[in-house]
Amino acid sequence: MKKKILMMATGGTIASRPTEHGLAPAVHAEELLEGLTDLRETYQIDTLEVCSIDSTNMTWKHWLKLAECLEHHYQNYDGFVICHGTDTMAYTAAALSYLAQNLGKPVVLTGSQRPFGQQITDAGRNLRDAVRVAADPRCRGVQIVFNGQIIAGTRAKKVKSFSFDAFTSINFPLLGLVQNERVIRYLEEPEREGGPVFYHNLNPKVFLLKLTPGMQPQILEPVFREFDCVIVESFGVGGIPDSIAQEFFRILNRYRPEEKILIMTTQVTYEGSDVNVYEVGRRVKEKFRFLEAYDMTLEAVLTKIMWILGMGKPEFDEVERLFYTKVQFDSYAPEAGGESHEWTE
Repeated sequence: MKKKILMMATGGTIASRPTEHGLAPAVHAEELLEGLTDLRETYQIDTLEVCSIDSTNMTWKHWLKLAECLEHHYQNYDGFVICHGTDTMAYTAAALSYLAQNLGKPVVLTGSQRPFGQQITDAGRNLRDAVRVAADPRCRGVQIVFNGQIIAGTRAKKVKSFSFDAFTSINFPLLGLVQNERVIRYLEEPEREGGPVFYHNLNPKVFLLKLTPGMQPQILEPVFREFDCVIVESFGVGGIPDSIAQEFFRILNRYRPEEKILIMTTQVTYEGSDVNVYEVGRRVKEKFRFLEAYDMTLEAVLTKIMWILGMGKPEFDEVERLFYTKVQFDSYAPEAGGESHEWTE
């Protein structure tokens, strides 16, 4: 019996055609399968048009819609492929990892760096690979398949603008490869008791504050007033610079930890954060309760806290517990069972 795969289309480069204003999504899901007749000889592939947008326009509402579609069709298919633009694919993969947990089936995101209709394109290869992974019973949970690599949904990041090897796995090994039409697994998501768990809410009131040298403090007041969580993307292993420290601490003193969630992370792609290393980090830790991203990707940090706060406004202890509970390979933080780092000079 053929494996049943549902291919969900959202637009993106893979579904784009040239217009007088540049590339824009215009290709339907069924058209993407034209020329890949061998796939339909091997698998039963149904299609679903979820939306048709440039992934720059992807929002939390689209993530909820995708999760809703997965939940609605989950029992009827062996696996799922989501065709998605590359620019925000890592965010969508991370969001779905939190919205659709404990999956016993694969949910595979893929796309391309060049449109499907071009003479030289990576679209066909990526689609073939994604379908094969979606039909593999060893593959469970959300993952990105791109350029032959299988990457955990909570560990992916786009690192190249034009090259076909656009994605990499951050602070975590690849889950596997697709080579010569074979799926080679290195790591597998362990089977869990019980069935899938789907969530239906996200809180979008999360702000990413990217620090720059000499940043002025005027930005802080409106940010903390309007948002329920502020993620501070700091330098190096993490800390608050003198230029904003006084105002930063003054504002935080107004709120209980659960009223304004503070998360410290780093602008450095690899090896993560550790605010204990330098004085600029320790002075924050001595004054306030906050969460630290450690080795998590920014995409995972952002979407995980949106998922947690989407449950309401839990006390800080509960927010902390959920944030440090590992979901599909997303964290090796000390509280989640990993090891912290200590540096001395």
